[in-house]
Amino acid sequence: MTTCKSSKCLALAFLLICVINQSASQGPEKLVEADQEAYNKEKNEDVQLPENNSFVDFIIVGGGPAGCVLANRLSENPNWNILLLEAGSTETILFDIPALAPGLPLTHGNWNYTSTPQKNACWGMNDNICALPRGKLLGGSSCINFMLYVRGNRRDFDELEKNGNYGWSYKDVFSLFLKSEMADSDELQPPYHNRSGLQGNSIPAYRTVMAEAFVKGCKELGYPEGDYNAQDQLVTSYAQSTTLKGQRHSAAKAFIQPIIKKRKNLQVLTFAHVTKILIDDTLTAFGVNYVFRNKTYTIRAKKEVILSSGTFNSPQLLMLSGVGPREKLRKVGIKQKLELPVGEIMYDHMSHFGPLFTTNSTGATFFDFRITENDYKRFANGDPSTRLSSLGGTEAFVWTKNQTLAPDDDRPEIEILFMAGSLASDNGRNSVPGANFKQSLYDGAFKHLHEDKIEHFTLLVVLMHPTCFGKLWLKDNNPFSPPIIDPNYFCNDIDIKTMLAGIRESIRIGEAPAFKAINATLNPIKVPGCEEHEFGTDDYWICSIKVLSYTLHHQVGTCKMGPSSDRTAVVSPQLKVHGIRKLRVADCSIIPKPITAHTNIPSIMIGEKASDMIKKEWIRYTFK
Repeated sequence: MTTCKSSKCLALAFLLICVINQSASQGPEKLVEADQEAYNKEKNEDVQLPENNSFVDFIIVGGGPAGCVLANRLSENPNWNILLLEAGSTETILFDIPALAPGLPLTHGNWNYTSTPQKNACWGMNDNICALPRGKLLGGSSCINFMLYVRGNRRDFDELEKNGNYGWSYKDVFSLFLKSEMADSDELQPPYHNRSGLQGNSIPAYRTVMAEAFVKGCKELGYPEGDYNAQDQLVTSYAQSTTLKGQRHSAAKAFIQPIIKKRKNLQVLTFAHVTKILIDDTLTAFGVNYVFRNKTYTIRAKKEVILSSGTFNSPQLLMLSGVGPREKLRKVGIKQKLELPVGEIMYDHMSHFGPLFTTNSTGATFFDFRITENDYKRFANGDPSTRLSSLGGTEAFVWTKNQTLAPDDDRPEIEILFMAGSLASDNGRNSVPGANFKQSLYDGAFKHLHEDKIEHFTLLVVLMHPTCFGKLWLKDNNPFSPPIIDPNYFCNDIDIKTMLAGIRESIRIGEAPAFKAINATLNPIKVPGCEEHEFGTDDYWICSIKVLSYTLHHQVGTCKMGPSSDRTAVVSPQLKVHGIRKLRVADCSIIPKPITAHTNIPSIMIGEKASDMIKKEWIRYTFK
């Protein structure tokens, strides 16, 4: 074995020893402490601020996936000065480790947003409040997510164009997906993949025998094995991921790190919390106010202000700046500049954390106590095949249709994610508080799995096209107050019945011949809160859906894209805020309805699309 020589490598190995070997009595605090020192050091570093009231060409607000792409692509023009303002910090070594994804909401890299108490969901969470993690650091949620590389279905984008969003059809955006991609697995081949982009896409080398049984079992039931980012999405497949050589490859690593010291026309300022977009009486955006180390500064834009702050923060900033529903702004004392339906629509992908199966596959379940010193030494030396490169235990997919959509619509309605473990993988130390699950729920349904070292896996059932949507609005006029978020999950029987069909299909998969070979057995222990129902009945599973609700953090729609004739739209197909000059929104908040994807890669595509549109417009303007 090679020795670990670089300072980062040694630090990583030491960190892993500290974090992975924590005792149960130490609790989740250890995970937070592990990267707090680096966070505090960065927060107090000397920084060269832009001169107050000075001008740049473009201001990008938010360093999530789309914002990172915009900063990279716009700074390709050496004649333009770009300023990227990010409220959070940057990743520490902790974020490099894919296996730690379930605990990352406990770190400094999370905005710690939560929902209002839900009537039909999150019953297993404290006070029926859903945790809604969002990344608060350069790279945004690409730094704390489960790293799944999913683009969406061609019909998702063709539907965008059909609804008046010209230039957003699949044939228009496909090349943008390819442009950003750097595929580094032999299975990922042209014409559906590209090897020369910036964002890593890998098929993880670490794989359990249970994941192999899952893919084989799906094939036995008639699902073809294929590439869900290619022609047909109704397939089973091992996961594609935003990892590179076994480590997380966030948007910051992909699009900012390679250029930040090379391009003098790009400045990235972290810990810069934007509090207001400056809009004059002609309804033209001309700059922003931001707070850095408790002092307010102003920066002005010669060309545009671009909001890339995400589905929660972009609408919040618009409303703080006087753009939004009149009555809601009046209630918090904000003078309205323009009436727009900001925050009036918000969709999300909700999932059910189960069913759960026990097996006799010795040593396959992802348990924290199975990570050895040899694992973290190999990982620190760049070996991508250790347990530490597991995507939080997520290994494979199957996509299925349950006939809720029109018969000629071949989009999957349900995604079933295979996870080689559960909340018990880390004895609930980080995953349970990270998702706001009740300790009593964990103790009643999961704790014994860790204590008795019971081999098991979970099939996570995801509702891809919910009919229910919620809203987002301001708590008050304080820019540091979190917005009020009501996702309104499972508001009708349609969404519940589709989820129930997905659970039934996941149980059918768990009983496939391939799983019988490892003695896969549906775990009969009832979820706390559903004891009154007979296990396995529809009533039981409907109750379980409401208890074990778990968002995949794919919120969209709060700054909906649509033509000016669409009264529910906030931005145009060019991503310009309707009625305001020199202001765009470029992030997943512009997606009108949930697409058949996880949102990280679509967000990167939106950044590519926005960059192209901005370049064409301003170059054309320059030469008029």
